[in-house]
Amino acid sequence: MIVRRFVRLACVLAMALATLLATAAPAGAHTRTPTKGTSSLAALLARDGSGFDRNWNDFDIVDNAVQAVLKAKPHSAVAVLADGTVPLTAFLPTDRAFRRLAHDLTGTWYKKEADVFGALAGALGIDTIEKVLLYHVVPGATISYRSALRSNGAVLTTALTGATITVRVRCHAFVSLRDNDPDSRNPYVVKRNLNKHNLQIAHGINRVLRPVNL
Repeated sequence: MIVRRFVRLACVLAMALATLLATAAPAGAHTRTPTKGTSSLAALLARDGSGFDRNWNDFDIVDNAVQAVLKAKPHSAVAVLADGTVPLTAFLPTDRAFRRLAHDLTGTWYKKEADVFGALAGALGIDTIEKVLLYHVVPGATISYRSALRSNGAVLTTALTGATITVRVRCHAFVSLRDNDPDSRNPYVVKRNLNKHNLQIAHGINRVLRPVNL
């Protein structure tokens, strides 16, 4: 009962905040659309270095996964993440999200990011990791969090051929994504508008999107 009340209260507060932001926005009938930059998401991921650390809320594992795929398959479509002239939106799982996936696949809670990466590489293989990465990329569109909030029910075509994800908006303020694995919990966006003002934008999510039942 307490949990239900808390959730209802959170939804009420979220809707009130969304309404306040909408009414406070300037009209700006002749607002000029700013030119977007071309800094890539690969460059964003590289800023933190290529190693692993103890911060489970950043993106070291996805960064190393991208590098591993491109090392094994230089012509992979994953390379689009390094071309900042190509507009796209990526939903980047945090290191904690990959830790949850590794636990689901192996039954072990790994204590180090490097061990999580190694476990996933062993359990999935480079080809499946490539598919998982492409499933997190929506090419051709720079989708801000504000735009996502207005897109409940939208079906997004990913860079993985034939695979889509569906946007679900909760309480007018929280964005979740429905993937193709009916048995897994769907992720929420926990970090917004990474690499904003560029053609390539990203949002951090708390679980890994699954193109199939992993």
